[in-house]
Amino acid sequence: MAEDMPMLNISSDAGRFDRKTNRRHPSSAEKWKRKKQESKRKAVFEPQESSASKQRKINQTGQQHTHKQKLQTPKSPSQRSNNRDTEENGDQREIFAAKSPSKVKTFPKKAPKEHGDYGRPFIKTSSLFRNNPEIPDVLSPAVNLVKEKVFTSNTFEELSLHPHLVATLHKVLNVTSMTSVQKQTIPVLMSGKDAVVRSQTGSGKTLAYGIPVVQFLQAMQPKVKRSDGPLAIVIVPTRELALQSFQMFQKLLKPFTWIVPGVLMGGEKRKAEKARLRKGINVLISTPGRLVDHIKNTLSMAFSAVRWLILDEADRILDLGFEKDLTVILNALNAPGLARQNVLLSATLTEGLSRLASISMKEPVSIHVSEGSGETVEVCPQAAPQALSDSYAVPERLQQHVVVVPSKLHLVCLAAFILTKCKFEQRQKLIVFISSCEAVEFLLTLFTAVLCENPNTTSTKSTSYLNFYRLHGNMRQEERTEVFQEFSQCKTGILLCTDVAARGLDLPQVTWIIQYNPPVSAAEYVHRVGRTARIGAQGSSLLFLTPSETAFVDVLANHNISLSEMKMVDILATLMKVERFKGRGKWDNKRSAAAFEQEVRERATVLQTDFENYVHANKESLQTAKSALQSFLRAYTTYPSSLKHIFHIRNLHLGHAAKSFGLRDAPQGLGSSITTNPANSKDSKKGKDKAKRPPKKLTAKQRVSNLMRSEYFSGIEGESKSKKKRKKKKGQAEEEESTAA
Repeated sequence: MAEDMPMLNISSDAGRFDRKTNRRHPSSAEKWKRKKQESKRKAVFEPQESSASKQRKINQTGQQHTHKQKLQTPKSPSQRSNNRDTEENGDQREIFAAKSPSKVKTFPKKAPKEHGDYGRPFIKTSSLFRNNPEIPDVLSPAVNLVKEKVFTSNTFEELSLHPHLVATLHKVLNVTSMTSVQKQTIPVLMSGKDAVVRSQTGSGKTLAYGIPVVQFLQAMQPKVKRSDGPLAIVIVPTRELALQSFQMFQKLLKPFTWIVPGVLMGGEKRKAEKARLRKGINVLISTPGRLVDHIKNTLSMAFSAVRWLILDEADRILDLGFEKDLTVILNALNAPGLARQNVLLSATLTEGLSRLASISMKEPVSIHVSEGSGETVEVCPQAAPQALSDSYAVPERLQQHVVVVPSKLHLVCLAAFILTKCKFEQRQKLIVFISSCEAVEFLLTLFTAVLCENPNTTSTKSTSYLNFYRLHGNMRQEERTEVFQEFSQCKTGILLCTDVAARGLDLPQVTWIIQYNPPVSAAEYVHRVGRTARIGAQGSSLLFLTPSETAFVDVLANHNISLSEMKMVDILATLMKVERFKGRGKWDNKRSAAAFEQEVRERATVLQTDFENYVHANKESLQTAKSALQSFLRAYTTYPSSLKHIFHIRNLHLGHAAKSFGLRDAPQGLGSSITTNPANSKDSKKGKDKAKRPPKKLTAKQRVSNLMRSEYFSGIEGESKSKKKRKKKKGQAEEEESTAA
């Protein structure tokens, strides 16, 4: 039997034969040869280990733990060859994906040392350039621009002002000639008439009422004393504008030391303000909420001698829901029965101002400076302000742009534009308007960590070319004042802010206004872009829109505002100058336009990956991004009904919107958290038998007011109505128990 058996070659050069499978196993030499060929193939096609292969290794190690016995079982040559073919096909698919413009592969960058989890293994991000809506061409309709001549040849000496006041204007404020609005407003106010003044942003409206007030007070006989109390009251919507107006009056009153200016605003200590009121303030600048607080709680607040009432940015005061506060203020001023002058000023006048003017003013003069064939001035007694609200005037040297960007690319496009202006151009100051406080905080942290080359962990600013600042209503007053002063004095910087900085602020040398989130109205657009190109200077603005929001360009055109389109590709092309965002391929200038576009896409994906890796590095940064996304969506629901066909929450792709906050997926339950009312959810937990009350429908103004209340909060922390009702019910229940006992 043994002699009839076939002889097998079991030398090292030949493979072992398997009877069961009837196939020969590869020898050790053949195994070594295959291994060498695979290493050569990886060296050619995969210079860096891809994320897919890394994930495959992780999966294989997991399978080794769970299926240890299966992995230990030897495989047949056919199975090994099949596996080898599968791996080769997978490698080819990865190579093809790297060449395809729709599937851009990126690789992780080294993480900052201070962010511990940021250097974890790379996780592949979804493509930024797939499944995006088509970007339409923006055609801005032809409009007749409303122009206002800013400067005139007239000097202040022609107005019969006090010589010391004229000298202060020349030496302290460096003002020699009047603007058009000053030329028309100052004589009207000096004649003792009420006025409604409308003029473009940055035209000098503050001096237009400040000079007549100072001229009137210094000429009063007997001489003004500090103990006389308030003689002029200026009401403004924001704390920063109150501080700016106070500083302007301080300069105007330098030669008249017996006239004392003062400011009241939320965030300051009431005790210190009461002490100043007891000593005496002649020119009082205040926000509405804090002034009402002192009217109700400060005994030394007396309005028996008030001769002037100025409402600066009056339309914004009404839009924010301060109409009741204004009613309290007007009732307190009307109680003594003393005649006074009333002035309303704004760059945009609304219908609410006509009601306010009819209540508080007597035969007001409407002043509107416009430029057609020549200079025409509308000085019309009892003119309706709403007649002038259809068309808005913007500074003549302001260049207005719009860029259409899909939601996915919003974050990358903003970062690229900031790098364009602040790294590759000199002396650039940018203001970025964002819809919510949480989004401001998130973008400040994200940009400081990722964009700044040497981020400083102890400060919100960087020592590099990027100096980021923030300004919103949830900051403490000391921080807001410090940021306002620092950004005013700096030569270059980026201010991330909400609409708290959109009204009246004179921030010097601002070159670009970026509206990252669109404004709620055309009037708000005018006030935002008015932070640049002030007093004849040059400036530019950029409005971000998604493809579904391009109809907003037509809305602006209805108000005689024209925009020129800026292409998203041109903004992203700046990333070609930054080596740290370099893609896998080797780029040179001789390659085709398609290769250039592919390289731009790869670099944009690298930047987006850096953002996502930072956001997902730990739970804290991830929660900050989610909160910012939720606040953005809440703000998106507050657009007025007239713009709902453009800005509607249903038009948003939540996954794409999440991408613009560095999130890889939209958080679960996001839609329900936006639509549900938290007050009603608490009531539903109390019992199922109680009938659910439908949520009270709010008007557009009330929604905006509730959203923005923190921006302009007066510092008074009163009890809400619901809390008072609960206390009242609790007290009634206790009384019933005591009577029953």
